[in-house]
Amino acid sequence: QVQLVESGGGLVQAGGSLRLSCVASGSIFSIHTMGWYRQAPGKQRELVARILDDNMRNYADSVKGRFTISRDNAKNTVYLQMNSLKPEDTGVYYCNNYVYTDPYTLKDYWGQGTQVTVSS
Repeated sequence: QVQLVESGGGLVQAGGSLRLSCVASGSIFSIHTMGWYRQAPGKQRELVARILDDNMRNYADSVKGRFTISRDNAKNTVYLQMNSLKPEDTGVYYCNNYVYTDPYTLKDYWGQGTQVTVSS
């Protein structure tokens, strides 16, 4: 089993910054993809950013140029640096990892979510 624990959410004014962290633990052989999703009230969960094991990154158009995703494989940790935050960035941010629990078994796991609130 694999557990993901997020931290770093909170309340910030528009234009401010936050840094989210997500640490994976448990039966981990390697982690293929590490990503962040968010869900605003009344909306579907959407991809914010993801980083593959070759360091290729994808971002939602709405966060390009403002958010940066990075990973530390030695710590099984993914980060999301969020700058120039806007009220529309408000939501619950979820960490999602595609984890190899052995060389042949790939499964995805979710964290419990961390609230980000941006005030205008």
